[in-house]
Parts: sequence; C-alpha cells; structure tokens
Amino acid sequence: MQTTDFKNKIRINMILSLLLILFLVDCSKPDATIPDDNKETVDETGNGNENGNGNGNSNNGNTGAHLTTGDYVRDIVNHPAFEGFGELLLSRDDNSSYYNIPLSGVSSLMPYHGNIRPDVVVSALNRMIDDVNSGKTIFYDVYTGQQKKQNPAKNNTGIFFFRGSPDAPFAVVCPGGGFSYVGSLHEGFPLAQRISELGLNAFVIRYRIGSEQYATEDLAAAITYIIGNAETLGIGTDDYSVWGGSAGARMAGNIALSGVSAYGGGNLPKPATAVIAYTVQSTYSSDFSPAFITVAANDGIANVNTVERRVENLRNAGVEVEYRRYQTAGHGFGLGTGTDAEGWLDLAVEFWKKHINN
Repeated sequence: MQTTDFKNKIRINMILSLLLILFLVDCSKPDATIPDDNKETVDETGNGNENGNGNGNSNNGNTGAHLTTGDYVRDIVNHPAFEGFGELLLSRDDNSSYYNIPLSGVSSLMPYHGNIRPDVVVSALNRMIDDVNSGKTIFYDVYTGQQKKQNPAKNNTGIFFFRGSPDAPFAVVCPGGGFSYVGSLHEGFPLAQRISELGLNAFVIRYRIGSEQYATEDLAAAITYIIGNAETLGIGTDDYSVWGGSAGARMAGNIALSGVSAYGGGNLPKPATAVIAYTVQSTYSSDFSPAFITVAANDGIANVNTVERRVENLRNAGVEVEYRRYQTAGHGFGLGTGTDAEGWLDLAVEFWKKHINN
C-alpha cells in the first residue's frame, strides 16, 4: 500500500515538473498580443495603436524599411521615417477614410489625375525613406509657430526636400488637385526625385487646400524661406524655377507673372523659369518668366486650344516659350511614364538649364 502511494507521488511530481517546463518555454516566446508601446501608429480611424504595416510585416522602428505596393495608405502615415508629418504626404487634410486602401490603389486618392503609377509613387517615397535613414532632414516648416497659431490652417503646410548637387539651383514643385487636394504622391515627389537625379535641388510644397490665393501665398512663403535659409539647405539662390501641374501650374503662373512679393513673400527676383503643365490659366505679360509649357491633346480638363492661345500670347509678348504637345497622355500625367509624354521632364530641365547663369 505504501509502495503504491509512493509511486503515485512520483507520478504526480513528474507531471507537475513537466507542466512547469512547458509553462516556462511558452513564456519565453514573444507575445503577439502585447502591443509595442514604443511604436506609435495610426489605425484606419486615425486613432489607436495598431501594429503592423498591413501586409503582415512590421517596420520594427527601422526607418530604412521600404514600402511596397502591397502596403496600405496608413503605412505611409505610420512610417517612422515620416514621424510628425506623415499625414502631409497624402492628398487631403483628413485622409482617414483612405487608410485601408492598398498602395496599389493609390490613384483613388487623386481623382483628377491620370496615369498614376503605384510603382512610381512608392519609388519616390522610398527615396525619402533612404534620405531620412542617412540622416537627412526632408521636411521643413515655412511658417513660424506664431504664424501657425494665428492661422491654424497653416499647420498643414511645409516643403519636402529632394537634394541634388550642393549649391545647385532649386525648383519648387506645386502638385495639382483642383485646390481640393494636393497630389504630391503622383505629381510632386516623383518629379522632384527626377529633378534631383539630374543634379538640381527640388522642393515639393504642401500648401493650404481650398484657395488659389492662399496656395500661392504659401508658395511665396516657401520661396522666401528657401532663399533665406539657402546656406543651411546647401542650395544656390540664383536662377530658381517654379513647377506646377493643373492647379499647381496656376500657382507657378501667378509667381511667374507677378512675383513673390505680390503674394506676401520677400522682395525677390522672379523665377528664371516657370514649368507649366496642363492648365487653362491664360495670364501673360512681357516680363513673364521664360516658360516651358506642356499639355496633351486629349486632356479632358485643360483644353489644348486654350493652352496654345496662351503660348502664342506669351511669344507675341516677347517671352521665350518651349511648348510640348502630346497626344494621348490625358490630364495630370505626372512624369508621363508609359505614355507618349514620357521624358517631358528631362526636356523641361534642359530648358531651365539654358536660363541658369544666362
């Protein structure tokens, strides 16, 4: 009897020991249900602390982690490289309704634009991530804290910097969007990336939505800020250019026509070149900046005849204009990759270079 009790005690002790071992092994595994308190993210409602980047992979706080077209819009906002300004990379002031859209469907954020290539969008974003990972600052405020306090709408403004050669002239790229959104993902960052690859410095402006006047004031403030901080930024101040597509081209045209000070900026020279893509703005004058103008014949928003009348009026006023008309690229073609407009940006840069130190 005692022998049986002794054996039972041994069995019980062995079972308890085994359970203890299993418990300790289980505790040593990472608990996927425990949130990473050091990684602050935004969920599809713009709140919370949702981990992961939508495709089963996590950035794990690595600012060098590249995005893919399989990631989601929210992953741009959440990316640690874009901490503090991720929302300003997107098209609207409130983008929460788009957070669950995969980057393969990024065109839905910019309905007025055509030829939106998710691979091109992601490439430009990854260039920005690489710049941050190498210690470069890519986002700058152009308004002071006091100015933002006086006008909270200015909180959603700033410039994104794509570096070219040190001390080279700079371009400011103004994406379009009908002043109802800012299409930087398609018509800003990819253009600036290419300009920088060609050795020139480029900034993409995030301006106030809703008003051409306010947007142009933001452009004037950006030009003033850039020239005033040229030494820190490492850029040249002479022979700068302004670039714009659609609504953004109206902003560029306003500065080319009237100058920076007319919109509240400093007493600065006009741009050496204005690059104006697919807009029906028709203003011109004899002292309008030399202009590179482009449009597609099948543009359903910017009528090609209106564009060509402006080209003729500028030329008759003595302004140098290079005009490129494409046939099938449509409206808002951005870089024009895969269309008959592909390569237009390089031509525009060559036109600009003619007016550098000229």
